[in-house]
Amino acid sequence: MSNDLNSGQESMLLDFAQRLERHRADRRGVHLHLSLLKPQNRRDHHLRIAVNTLEDFVRAYEGQIFTMGNADVVFVCKGASMTDLDDVVMRMRYLFSDDPLTNADSSEDGHGKFATLYNIESQFQRFLDLAKRLYSDEQQRKKRLQQIAQQAGEGMAAEVRRPLTPQQLGRLEEVLERADLSAVFKRQAICAIGKDDTAPKPMFRELFISIMDLATTVLPDVDLVANRWLFQHLTQTLDRRVLKMLTRAEDSGLLNSFSINLNVSTLLSREFLDFDNSLRMGSRGTLVVELQFIDIMSDFSNYLFARDFAREKGYRICLDGITTDLLPFVDRHGLGVDLIKLAASSAFKTDDPDSGNLQEIAQEVARVGKGRVILARVDNDLMVKNGQAMGVTMFQGRYVDHVLQRIARGRAGPPAPKVRQTARR
Repeated sequence: MSNDLNSGQESMLLDFAQRLERHRADRRGVHLHLSLLKPQNRRDHHLRIAVNTLEDFVRAYEGQIFTMGNADVVFVCKGASMTDLDDVVMRMRYLFSDDPLTNADSSEDGHGKFATLYNIESQFQRFLDLAKRLYSDEQQRKKRLQQIAQQAGEGMAAEVRRPLTPQQLGRLEEVLERADLSAVFKRQAICAIGKDDTAPKPMFRELFISIMDLATTVLPDVDLVANRWLFQHLTQTLDRRVLKMLTRAEDSGLLNSFSINLNVSTLLSREFLDFDNSLRMGSRGTLVVELQFIDIMSDFSNYLFARDFAREKGYRICLDGITTDLLPFVDRHGLGVDLIKLAASSAFKTDDPDSGNLQEIAQEVARVGKGRVILARVDNDLMVKNGQAMGVTMFQGRYVDHVLQRIARGRAGPPAPKVRQTARR
């Protein structure tokens, strides 16, 4: 899976395993060897579906899931019987039933090379050794990749994604002017979530082109973001395409309460004026323009003009691209922005509410305005709880998406029973 989903997971697993030594009672773990699947069966979307399928089960047993950089998945539960774990592993095998890895052999637990089950209460050292090995393997893998990147010459790009060149940018822009981008056009809700565990309430949806999906589709061997200034130029082309797509959108609900991520220069373009004129007055809802901090700072006077123009048109301004390290340097009032989108860092994954890092972040959140912060890239409920403890009420990310999907499935009723049955050992 991509690095943004797996960064530091091996380290987190090792830390978690070490802390289990004093809390091993009634704990069981499972190691899914998904790295052994055929390449065509372990793409990002396959692994996301697998993790999503596991989440309800693991949460019901007070557990945690860790997704390794090599695509393996490890999860730990409390109170689950070995029969319960057998059942959930069989569901995983059913998901990947077309792969030879799911064929059981004569292994001790009956799951062959697909999975290894651990009774942590009696096999703690064995599970700890697994965590140590996965951590060590990942460090070695990263070291090898760094060495390859340093040694890579002009003819060695098979395993290393090369930076975007001006020539490639020119060809890519020509393709983007004609290409159907609907497959890489995404919508993601920004939701209000109260402390009383109420269901997420969508406030507006971000409409955007997935750069990762675009790269995989158009130039899989090229790192589109490696050259910052060429990437900036590329985003301006994408801005124009997105605005044209939205101007011609047949789904009128698409343009009711939304946000779009644009460059400052795009706000002053003819395409933006055409897009704005296409919106129906009176039914516009919440309209938000997200601007990158680095783009604002590169031409501040132009930003001030564009900001005032957008506000006059009824748009709220959201400062995007803010990390916890950058937050102390942000003056929301001085910049005149309405919202700040803060990327949730690993600090939000701690279960220690008195963590020094969390306390420092909470102070900065209070300074810029608790009700003005959107906590983005939220991957689990712990991130939501830590954000709520700071006074943050708006959240965005994969975890929020999953909750909304579960709610939607619940409204649609239970799924029809499957005809196919998987034989138990």
